[in-house]
Amino acid sequence: MTVQPAHRIANLSQSDIRHMTRLCEHLGGINLGQGLGDLPAPLEVQFGAITAIRDDHSSYALPEGIRPLRQEIAKKLLRDNGLKADPESQIVVTSGTTGAFAATLAALLNPGDGILLFEPFYGYHLNTIMLSGLEPQFLTLEPPRFALDEERLRAAIRPNTRAIVLCTPSNPSGKMFSEIELRALERVAEACDLLVITDEIYEYITFDGRQHISPASVGNLGQRTVSIMGFSKTFSVTGWRLGYLFAPEKIARAINLVNDLLYVCAPTPLQYGVAAGFAAPPALLRGIATEYQRKREILCEGLDHAGLTPIVPEGAYYVLADISKFGYSDAKSAALALLEQAGVAAIPGSAFYRSTVGESLIRFCFAKDDGTLQEAAKRMLRFRAA
Repeated sequence: MTVQPAHRIANLSQSDIRHMTRLCEHLGGINLGQGLGDLPAPLEVQFGAITAIRDDHSSYALPEGIRPLRQEIAKKLLRDNGLKADPESQIVVTSGTTGAFAATLAALLNPGDGILLFEPFYGYHLNTIMLSGLEPQFLTLEPPRFALDEERLRAAIRPNTRAIVLCTPSNPSGKMFSEIELRALERVAEACDLLVITDEIYEYITFDGRQHISPASVGNLGQRTVSIMGFSKTFSVTGWRLGYLFAPEKIARAINLVNDLLYVCAPTPLQYGVAAGFAAPPALLRGIATEYQRKREILCEGLDHAGLTPIVPEGAYYVLADISKFGYSDAKSAALALLEQAGVAAIPGSAFYRSTVGESLIRFCFAKDDGTLQEAAKRMLRFRAA
């Protein structure tokens, strides 16, 4: 018997994020490519998980998650997002936000359905869409503002479009969608009867006094929105693979069925850990934005000095930088040259675009300690034109 890869993965490959991380490790460089995060998890979260392990909370949880965590999430959604959620029927705890996204696609969309991505997009969104047999469709938001225009949005909708993905704050651009833009999205989604799937994993990492707006809190969007959120960035536990979603009851029930079939449940003791994190002082969440804003300034200043023009983000912990004046033929060549010359890894902008706009950009992550960012800034002064 000859075993061949399935047709569904024929056009898929390992992401540039993974590739650059492996290459950086091989060369011993500073990895500002992958959003790994070097900050420690809060003690409440650590001890919550340790206690759960010691208390032998090691069996399967309900597929929708342990009740104490869902109750804490419901409180958080009301307090921070303006969303009233029933913890028994509208919240599903998942194996990371990627697990939430995959279960949502499988539960609510059929092969051949179109799903609209705003580019720059998060590569895992695109690959999961393709793996699911859906048709990815694209609307380019032009740098540096990445503004969403209602007429262009309407023009991007095709007869088979069934859903829109909205990442806010955005990976990789740091774009935060305004209420005006979300009202435009609401009008188009209602007129075309579209599902809206959000990725709000960076909701607490916002800068210059901006406030995150959950799309489901705007107008009638909540009736057609799956809000995907998580703990990885908030509590610095990216390797724990814990996320959650909030949706109307009928939608949440369908997603939870798939969540059960694909993943059974998210890791039980780790769910107790993040549940304990909600007991942390409110200053913890407020301090996240302040800390990351300082890191943003360190990196953006370093990029400026190196001649890499940063597009200063409104949120999240990534910066897109314009490298067009260095004369490289494409973004991947520029990123490889930066790693070879300066020992700093970044991600080619082409990883986040289907259009050619990404060939003039590379993405940096500043979820690092200050010393690492300062050293990376010094090294980037070695970067030279092609």
